Amino acid sequence: MNVVEKINLILKKANISKVNLAKYLGVSRQMVYNYLDSTDLSKLPNEKCQLLFELLNVKSADEILALEINKEYLQTVGSRIFDSAKEEEKKEKTCIDLTGLKKEEIELINDITLMSKNVLLENKGREGEALATVTYLHHFIENLNAIKELKYILAYFSKNYGYTDPNKFAFDENNQFVFESIMFSAMTLYSNGGASRTRLAESHKKWENMLASKKEEKLSRTQELNTAKIQALRELGYTKIDERNASEVLDKIAEIMAQKF
Repeated sequence: MNVVEKINLILKKANISKVNLAKYLGVSRQMVYNYLDSTDLSKLPNEKCQLLFELLNVKSADEILALEINKEYLQTVGSRIFDSAKEEEKKEKTCIDLTGLKKEEIELINDITLMSKNVLLENKGREGEALATVTYLHHFIENLNAIKELKYILAYFSKNYGYTDPNKFAFDENNQFVFESIMFSAMTLYSNGGASRTRLAESHKKWENMLASKKEEKLSRTQELNTAKIQALRELGYTKIDERNASEVLDKIAEIMAQKF
C-alpha cells in the first residue's frame, strides 16, 4: 500500500469526504482529486502537505505508512475536520468578506449595515417592531435578483425622497416607468385616505388566497426535496446530513432533482 492509498483508506474509515478535505485544505474538490491522483504526495504544495500532516497527526509521509488505524485515531482525525469546519463557519457568520469590491461599494455596504444596526438600537422600546423591520429588509434584499419589481420599488422611493432624478431609469425603462406610475397612483390613493380597509377587504382576501396557493406549492416542492434527500443519503451511504457531509449530500440532491426535471 502506498501513501496515497493509505490516506484514502483513513479518509474512508473516518467518514471524511473529498469535499470535507477540500474545505480543510482550502482548495477545490477537483484539486484534492488531482493531489491524490498519484502514488505519493509530490503534487501537493508544501503548505497543503503540512496541513494534511497536521490533520493526520504526522510529520512525514513515512509516518503515514506506519500509522495504526484504530477507532481512537479515526475519531481524532474526524474531530479535527469537524472543528475546522465549525471554526470556518463561525468566521463566515461573524465576518463579511468584501474582497473584490470597489471602495464606494464597501462604503455602501458598511452604511447599510450601520443603518440596520441603528434601527435596532434606536427602537429599544419597540424591539419587536425594530426586529421585524430589519427582518423584512433582509427578506427584501434576499429576493432582489429574483423579483425585478423589488428594484423598481427601491427606485421609486429613491426618486420620491429626492435622491434620484425621476427621469433616470437604472433598470428596464419601460417597465420601471409603468411600475413607478402605478406606485404613485397607489400611494396617492393611500395618502388621501381613499382606500379604506372595508373597501379593500375583498382584494386583500384574494391576495391571501394567492399566497396560500403559493405556500401549498412550496410545501409540495419541499416534499420532493425531502424525497431527494433520502435518496441521496441512501446512495452515498449516510444516515443523516451533518457538517462533514453537507456539501457532498447537497450536490447529490441537486443531481437527483436535475434528473427529474
